[in-house]
Amino acid sequence: MELRPLMVRAVETANAVLRGIGPEMMDRPTPCPEFDVRTLLGHLSGWMTEPARGAALKRPSTGAPDEDFRPESGWAERLTERTRATAEAWSEPAAWEGTATLSGEMQMPAETIGGLVFAEFLLHGWDLAKATGQEYAPDDDLAEALFGQVSSMADMGRRYGAFGPEVPVSASASPTDRALGLAGRDPGWRP
Repeated sequence: MELRPLMVRAVETANAVLRGIGPEMMDRPTPCPEFDVRTLLGHLSGWMTEPARGAALKRPSTGAPDEDFRPESGWAERLTERTRATAEAWSEPAAWEGTATLSGEMQMPAETIGGLVFAEFLLHGWDLAKATGQEYAPDDDLAEALFGQVSSMADMGRRYGAFGPEVPVSASASPTDRALGLAGRDPGWRP
C-alpha cells in the first residue's frame, strides 16, 4: 500500500490524541519504558517535526526547538501545526524519491524515511492514547498500511533499538494489534 496519500490521515490520527492530553497526564508512564508522556511528546517534537519535514524537502534540519509542555504554553497547537507541515511535505511525490536524512548525517532511501515517519506517528499516537486513557482506532487503510510498514522494518527497528522484542499476538488480531506486537508493544498494555 502506498503510504504517501495516507500521511495526512496518519498525522491527524496522532494529533487527535495530542489535543486530548491534559497537564495532569504529563508524568504518566507510556508503553515505551524509557518515556513518560512528557518525554514521548519531546521525542515526537524533536524528530517528527522539523527533521522529518526537512527529510521530505531534502533539506537538512537544525532540529526542532525545545518545547515547553505546560498547559499555558500552547504546546498542543504548535506541535499539531508542525506535524501537519511534516505530513504535507511527505504528501508530495518528490519527498519519496532519492535519498534523505533525518539527522543530517546518514543518507537513506527517502522511501525508508517516509515509512519510518508514517509508523512513528501511528505507533506513538497509540502509545500516548494508552498512557492517557484515550480511544485510538486508526481507520482500516491506516491499520493495514501500519501493519505492512512495521512488518517490513521490524528487524531493522529491533536492531537499532527502536522496537522491543516482538510481543506475540493472535493471528486473528486486528492489523493494528499485529503491528503493535511486531513493534514490541503489548496491545493490552495498561498504565
